[in-house]
Amino acid sequence: MKISIIGLGLIGSSIAIDLRKSGFGKIFLGVDANEIHQIEAIELNIVDQIVTLEHAIAVSDLIILATPVNISTQILPKILDKISENSFVTDVGSTKENLIEVIKNHTNRKQFVAAHPMSGTEKSGPNAAFSGLFENKIAIICDAENSNKKALDTVEKMYQSLGSNVIFMTAKAHDEHVGYVSHLSHVIAYALAVAVLEKEKSGEDILKVAAGGFTSTVRLAKSSAEMWTPIFEQNKKNILPIIDIYMEKLAEFRQNLEENNTEKINEFIKEANKIKKIL
Repeated sequence: MKISIIGLGLIGSSIAIDLRKSGFGKIFLGVDANEIHQIEAIELNIVDQIVTLEHAIAVSDLIILATPVNISTQILPKILDKISENSFVTDVGSTKENLIEVIKNHTNRKQFVAAHPMSGTEKSGPNAAFSGLFENKIAIICDAENSNKKALDTVEKMYQSLGSNVIFMTAKAHDEHVGYVSHLSHVIAYALAVAVLEKEKSGEDILKVAAGGFTSTVRLAKSSAEMWTPIFEQNKKNILPIIDIYMEKLAEFRQNLEENNTEKINEFIKEANKIKKIL
């Protein structure tokens, strides 16, 4: 199978590494506007050749769209305009409703499979890619009934070859749930990092006292603005309500702390501890 990766960042490059390793794909082509990413992807044997988008569309059996979500909404219609009837395209984006809305009436809609592998790190680029990123992780396929069977089977087998567990969900449900458990986490991490940087003017002082709790919580704040700003923009209808709830809970904790209400604080923490049973 000839596979093209559009966007040679952490996710796209890591997918290519393990699809090559598993034998799912034989030839890997890369498309990326960043020349440094192009060079790194070739040097690291992530892709065999850097090509134009037009060439990738013309020769690929499977196209994996791994660009920021705002770029994906621009590129996907162009891919579907020119894709052959025996080829398929999937994406890996963290928002789905907006993308699907853009191509819902396209003649070749059924050749597209909307998907989201629930894995990643705060790092970016081909140099950050590694084997095993998707192993034992969830891969969500959205609105499966709108993709043709062969396209769906191909993408499902692709994720199985990566070691992922595939689940199915509507695009609406995906954006709601991911907004709560993933997007909010990034909002909190960014806010925490900005708050600490504002209060602790010395980066050296932060480094001296930063323990595991702070480091793990703020890790997501190192994620790139280019990727996350469009995600927040596209999923704000789900993110804004959960931010409001979070702020209510934070205000509740602050009030209890200010009033020295240790009983309420203890109850608050025990309520939060219930998440352990789920996770």
